[in-house]
Amino acid sequence: MTPFAQIYAAGRGLRPALERYKHHLSAASMVIGFGFDNVLLGPVDIPSTQLIIAAYLAAAAAAIGLLHQAETAGETGVLYRWRNLFPMAIQFALGSVWSGLLVFYSRSAVIAASWPFLLLLLAIFIGNEVLRRYVAQLVFSTILLFFAVFSYAIFLVPIYVHAIGTWVFMLSGALAVLAFVAFLYALAAIGPAAFAPARLKIMSGTAAVFALINLFYFVNILPPLPLALADSGVYHAVKKVGDSYVATAEGQNWYRNLIGDPVVHLKAGEAVYAYSSVFAPIRLSARISHRWEWYSEKSGRWLPRGTISFTVNGGRNGGYRGYTIKHDPADGDWRVDIETRGGNLIGRIRFRVEHVDAAEAPVLHTLAP
Repeated sequence: MTPFAQIYAAGRGLRPALERYKHHLSAASMVIGFGFDNVLLGPVDIPSTQLIIAAYLAAAAAAIGLLHQAETAGETGVLYRWRNLFPMAIQFALGSVWSGLLVFYSRSAVIAASWPFLLLLLAIFIGNEVLRRYVAQLVFSTILLFFAVFSYAIFLVPIYVHAIGTWVFMLSGALAVLAFVAFLYALAAIGPAAFAPARLKIMSGTAAVFALINLFYFVNILPPLPLALADSGVYHAVKKVGDSYVATAEGQNWYRNLIGDPVVHLKAGEAVYAYSSVFAPIRLSARISHRWEWYSEKSGRWLPRGTISFTVNGGRNGGYRGYTIKHDPADGDWRVDIETRGGNLIGRIRFRVEHVDAAEAPVLHTLAP
């Protein structure tokens, strides 16, 4: 038997296994793709990073189209025998996209910025195991593709218009919808009969995803991407020395941050410093604020205690550094919200102030250079 014939025979032998375990293999492909880029991708404003994610999106779209062609042509089509490979390719490509997006989301210190992707991953696993019919799989895959395209557009458009804000977000959504509509026209042209029963479900699901992302944005659940909090902290003092920032802080027990917010012990008249380093893409400038709030146990509400704004300039991998000061703060729980001019949350610093007669000797820290 020739080497080519051996390979062909091996491929035929694998097809029954692919047919039997295709849903489990698709889920595994998603996991592999999800973790593939954690060490591969750099900052989002690097062209190579953008090209990698764009290539994954194109690969997912192509695999959906090829699967649609294979199912439309049926057993007489040349692609039909390989139809079980395409779902794995789709899930791998989309998993790689979400991995990259999760890397960018997780650069923010706000944990809530990443939970939609974790929830989506759970939904993907469930969908891979539950959705057996082709029409359901087509609807599921195309809606996930739109989610990925829209999520990526939210990162990409601000990089090229050098701005953030509501109009930039709306432009991102419009471009994502236009690209997705063109893709749906291509699917309809490949196999109109097979696409027809899925069309309304795809449009409804896409509209729901579009509405959900917009809701997240306008109620300030979605971070103001591509800004991300690279570092933050609360200190007794912060000053710039050369190209670095040097801070003084008291030592904290290693378990303190695991069970609660850090405690800052101050003598009467001392100040507390809130430091942040915010990543922004190159040539992007944005106005951000440190909004100080103190928790009133009497009223049970967070009360404003001053807002200080400054401009961050993009292009520095470690983020644009800055700090604000609160002189002689009251005892109790405090938080500093780091947010955009429009009120979108970039990050949050929480701590507790306790006044003492003699504070511990502070420890010197060199912050990220």
